[in-house]
Amino acid sequence: MKYYSIHKFAKMINRTPQTLRNWDSNGRLKPHHTGANGYRYYSHEQLNETLGITNSSSKVIGYCRVSSNKQKDDLERQVENMEKYLQTLNCEYEIIKDIGSGTCPPAGG
Repeated sequence: MKYYSIHKFAKMINRTPQTLRNWDSNGRLKPHHTGANGYRYYSHEQLNETLGITNSSSKVIGYCRVSSNKQKDDLERQVENMEKYLQTLNCEYEIIKDIGSGTCPPAGG
């Protein structure tokens, strides 16, 4: 689970940290947890809820492509890097791999 400080979270939802403190006080939006240092932390789920984003049926697609079979090793590296990144998003994802030439076929054919 990814967590955001009050300042980062406020910036992401286009509000001020003071607004988040007020929301915490009046019960509108409580932080996910408060650290030992007293700082408020908000979860990625709370970010999605606040922004009205639902992930119930959506899936993120990662597209990895090289232009020839000689580059299969490059393609696998792309897939590894894409997978690492998509895992940080904490969402459902699928990776599509493609090997193909960047040139267009002749007209008519």
